[in-house]
Amino acid sequence: MPRALGQIDVRKNEAILEAAVEIFAERGVSAPIEAVARRAGVSKQTIYNHYRSKAELMRTLIVRRRSRVTQALNEARVGSRPEETLTAYAKAMLEAVLTPTTMDIVRVAVSGSRDAPEIARALYEAGPQTSRSRLAEFLEVENRAGRLAVDDPEEAAELFVGMVAGARQLSALLGTDVKPEASWAERRARTCAARFVRAYAPEPLVG
Repeated sequence: MPRALGQIDVRKNEAILEAAVEIFAERGVSAPIEAVARRAGVSKQTIYNHYRSKAELMRTLIVRRRSRVTQALNEARVGSRPEETLTAYAKAMLEAVLTPTTMDIVRVAVSGSRDAPEIARALYEAGPQTSRSRLAEFLEVENRAGRLAVDDPEEAAELFVGMVAGARQLSALLGTDVKPEASWAERRARTCAARFVRAYAPEPLVG
C-alpha cells in the first residue's frame, strides 16, 4: 500500500529520531535540520514533510519517552492497589528521566530556551506537563473509588513526582550524579509509592 502524503517509512523515521538526539546533544537546539538530515541519511525535505518544525521533532522525541512512563497508568487494572501502579510509574519515570540521552535533551533545551523558547515549551508540554496531568487523572479516579483521599489531584501529582525525582535529577543534569546501583530505582519507587499512599490514605470508617 502506498504511503500517504507526508508519511515516511518506519526505518527512515527511526533514523531521523536517532540522528536528532545525537545532533541536538552535540550542537544544541540551534543545530540546523540539515545536520540531522545528513546524519540520518535523508533529505531535509523528507524531515520537513513529516515534522513541520524543529519544535515538532523535539516534541516527538519527548512523547516517545513519556509514553514509557505513563504506560503503567494506562494499563492499571480496575480495582488494583494504587501503590502497585504508582510504583511502576515511579520506576519508569526514573529509568526514563535519568538516562544520559534524556539529560542531553533537557540540557540543550534549557541552554537554548532564550533563543528558541518554542523548543523548551514543546519539551515541557509534551513531557513533564502531560505526564503529570495523566498522573493527576489517575489519582482522581482513585479518589472517586475511595482508594485514596486526594482533594487536589494536580498538587498531589506534583508532590509525588518531586518526591520520586528529588535532587537526583538536578545532580544528573549538572553531571555530578554518581551512578546508583541497579536496584536503586526499584527501591526508590517502592518507598515513594508506599509513603504517598500512606499520606493520602482514606480516613477509616467509624461505627
